Amino acid sequence: MPKTSFDLDGIAVTLYAEERPELLFLQPVDAHDAALLDREVAALGELPRSYALAAFQVPDWNRDLSPWEAPPVFGKIPFGGKAEETLAFLTDRLLPPLRERLALREKAELCLGGYSLAGLFSLWAATRTDLFSAVAAASPSVWFPGWLADVKAHPIQAPVVYLSLGDREERTKNPLMATVGERIRELYALLQPDHRVMLEWNAGNHFQDPELRTARAFSWAAEEMRNG
Repeated sequence: MPKTSFDLDGIAVTLYAEERPELLFLQPVDAHDAALLDREVAALGELPRSYALAAFQVPDWNRDLSPWEAPPVFGKIPFGGKAEETLAFLTDRLLPPLRERLALREKAELCLGGYSLAGLFSLWAATRTDLFSAVAAASPSVWFPGWLADVKAHPIQAPVVYLSLGDREERTKNPLMATVGERIRELYALLQPDHRVMLEWNAGNHFQDPELRTARAFSWAAEEMRNG
């Protein structure tokens, strides 16, 4: 698939695009995720409809993807609560040139997704806008303090939601992160009445095959959007 890279307001963007895509995947990444994008797209392979994937590299993972401030989980780096600014960049600065470059129709389906904190950001973003047809959240950080209460107060507006978790992720000594299994089960139950939702369990811990898990998330979302 053709691949291009460009800089937008100091943010590195990597774009993979088939001709006249009918579906656009949007993915926040860090440097590690960016290095795995070729493998992720290869794992995506052929989908039911033509598509493009635009990955944008956030400057500060903990700051730019967290929906509100929170203390550090590991080390001394807190969560900065700048997700609202990242969502504004996505909707106001990134999407308009992507629509023009890709000749996207105005109502082309958009799927926001990512891994870990980027998965949480994707879920949170869909509680603040109805722009996305689907959310693909692979091993999302749903242990984040206050998340479950917030999603109950601000429902996810995307009709299609993919969730996954490694079957060893909740077996951690960190007491906050150990709640991830309980939280994702609660979220899945919360979404079932009004969404087309999948909760998939993968073998391994949080750090195993992130690019393959993300590809799986996008692939399921694409198939479900076509069926819907």
